[in-house]
Amino acid sequence: MHKNFVLDTNVLLHDPRAIFKFEENTVNIPIFVIEEIDNFKRNQTELGRNARQVSRFFDEHRKRGSLRKGVKMEHGGVLKVTFERSKGMEGDILSLQKIDNLILSNAVAIRDQDKDTPCIMVSKDVNLRVRADALGLRAENYEHDQLAMTQLYPGSCEIDVPDTIIDSLHENDGVTIDSELYKPRVSDYSEDQEPLYMDRFYENEYVLLRSNDSSQTTFARVAEVDVEENEVELLPLARNSADNVWGVKPRNKEQAFALDALLDDDVKLVCLIGKAGTGKTLLAIAAGLRKVTDEQTFHKLVVSRPIFPMGRDVGYLPGSIEEKMNPWMRPIFDNVEYLMGLTKADKRAGRGADELIDMGIIEIEPLTYIRGRSLPNQYFIVDEAQNLTPHEIKTILTRIGEGSKLVLTGDPYQIDNPYIDSESNGLTFVMNRFKGTKISASVTLFKGERSALAELAANLL
Repeated sequence: MHKNFVLDTNVLLHDPRAIFKFEENTVNIPIFVIEEIDNFKRNQTELGRNARQVSRFFDEHRKRGSLRKGVKMEHGGVLKVTFERSKGMEGDILSLQKIDNLILSNAVAIRDQDKDTPCIMVSKDVNLRVRADALGLRAENYEHDQLAMTQLYPGSCEIDVPDTIIDSLHENDGVTIDSELYKPRVSDYSEDQEPLYMDRFYENEYVLLRSNDSSQTTFARVAEVDVEENEVELLPLARNSADNVWGVKPRNKEQAFALDALLDDDVKLVCLIGKAGTGKTLLAIAAGLRKVTDEQTFHKLVVSRPIFPMGRDVGYLPGSIEEKMNPWMRPIFDNVEYLMGLTKADKRAGRGADELIDMGIIEIEPLTYIRGRSLPNQYFIVDEAQNLTPHEIKTILTRIGEGSKLVLTGDPYQIDNPYIDSESNGLTFVMNRFKGTKISASVTLFKGERSALAELAANLL
């Protein structure tokens, strides 16, 4: 059935291509949305870039016909700019001095003019959706690029196999199993709940093999998936994944999986997600330092974080770029100094992460200035990547040069960016799009290892 969709401003600022994603339906843009878009066009942030892109899309379609009457889009559907206002809202129901209420008035008018066609208000603003519902108007969130956390690819699974499979894995440095016989089971489930099964195996997915015949267990990685033959090739984890990496050894299976991916030069993109204290950042930095200093596979370790304060900001910071970045990079420096094994006497003597920076081993890269750069032969870590939008993540990925490796770490449940959430952030976006590719791996870390208090706080609060 044909539908009328009315888009709110925040939908277009979030995704400029949203107008093309409603199939063969009519996409109505209230004139008040155009006015709001115009207010953002000089903004130098991503919101400004999106606003300018939306304006270009409108101008392109204006040249093809009348936006007032509706212009057929190449991707299907019709694009219209609408002016209608509901006469029933002209009273004291809602203040029409507010743009949001004018947009609602426009949507109600479109619904009333064409009662035979469903009219749907699309907005990422929760309060606007509530007001639309109160007016008897169907309202939905824009979910085209969202992925429910329950559907997020975990990066690892468990299967129950006979001892012969485990023995063959180690004796022959690999084994092929029938995927119809072994269904991947997500390892994050409690004993009193039914296990969650996945539809299929993915390349570079990590597997815990449990023996049906004994208490034997082992780790493996999916090397290849043959969908036509229903076969999956498993390889044992690299021996260095259990090594002491700059004083760090894996304390649980997910950390072992993470180190295997971080130390594998063929895996160019690694996504690590998990709650606070699971060791995401520490493992990434330890692996990076080993690759740069011990093995010299990469020229230097580059580290960055999005700049989003938790709570009230302290205002502008004085000094050079390095001095401005210092408070934001403090968690990174803490991890580096821990790996360096500095004593209190060393710290009193002025030793710290600055030593590695002065030696050119570590470089701090502000994401603000990354556009246009090329980063070859570097081990690049982006911490707190859940605060990045899909567009910003794409910008970073397209900067990675030949011989480089990118590591994204973060917790989708701890987002400080007000324009994204746990289901629309860049980190989960990349994990979903890159799952099963030969040069990427994702690992979800479940168990906190920072301290008993930190683990309890992460679970209870």
